[in-house]
Amino acid sequence: QVQLVESGGSLVQPGGSLRLSCAASGSIASINVMGWYRQAPGKQRELVASIVNGGSTYYADSVKGRFTISRDNAKNTVYLQMNSLKSEDTAVYLCYAVNQGVAWGQGTQVTVSS
Repeated sequence: QVQLVESGGSLVQPGGSLRLSCAASGSIASINVMGWYRQAPGKQRELVASIVNGGSTYYADSVKGRFTISRDNAKNTVYLQMNSLKSEDTAVYLCYAVNQGVAWGQGTQVTVSS
């Protein structure tokens, strides 16, 4: 079993930055992929970014050039650095990890508004 705890969500003005963190515990040695989805009201859950053990990354077109995903293996933590935030980035951001199954965090709210 893998447990995930997110942090870092907040209210931020358009153009601002935030860094989300996702700390993993439990059966972390078997994790192959970690990443972030987001869920906005009335919209489908969207894969935002992911990172695999070898370091390869994926980004949704909507965040390319603005968001950066990284992983600190020593701290068992994945980060999502979000720059140049837009109102359309407002959502609950959920961390996930893939080993034999998929584990989810509880989510952290990001609100981009003036």
